[in-house]
Amino acid sequence: MRIRSRKDYEHCLTWIKPSFLWMMYRCGWGAKADQETVLAIEIERAGFDWALGHACLSHYDRDEHPDRDAWQRQLKGAPARVQWDPERDLGLRPLAYRSLQLGLSGEASRRYADEWTVAITDVTPLAHEIRALVRFGDTAAAAALLPEERPYPAPGGTPGLGRVS
Repeated sequence: MRIRSRKDYEHCLTWIKPSFLWMMYRCGWGAKADQETVLAIEIERAGFDWALGHACLSHYDRDEHPDRDAWQRQLKGAPARVQWDPERDLGLRPLAYRSLQLGLSGEASRRYADEWTVAITDVTPLAHEIRALVRFGDTAAAAALLPEERPYPAPGGTPGLGRVS
């Protein structure tokens, strides 16, 4: 989607998926229709933390919200939303722990596009190479090509953090 004006930011939701393998699950290794290009987007840590600090859970959770109506009000006013999905292995099967997905809209989407982005790298060839190695059965070589990922020290107050940490 091409953003033409600030008003357009209010109507789009951009998802940040910090996990490479979760992204591969989502885009089918860059083979799903309209998801053939996989980009690694580096953003400023302060921006990511700002989004987490202004986020709401993407779903109602009675341990985090007094009631469903309160959650819906919070979600409607939040420029970001947090969703926790099962992490994936090289076979794209779900693992027992979860990875963060961060949805941005409104102010967060604008700031992501205009202020926080540091670098954009096309990692489609890497995705295809790793997928080919996995299909060939060389999971050791595939694993060696995975981008380095470390646990992120999410700030206190990150929605849902207490349930996954």
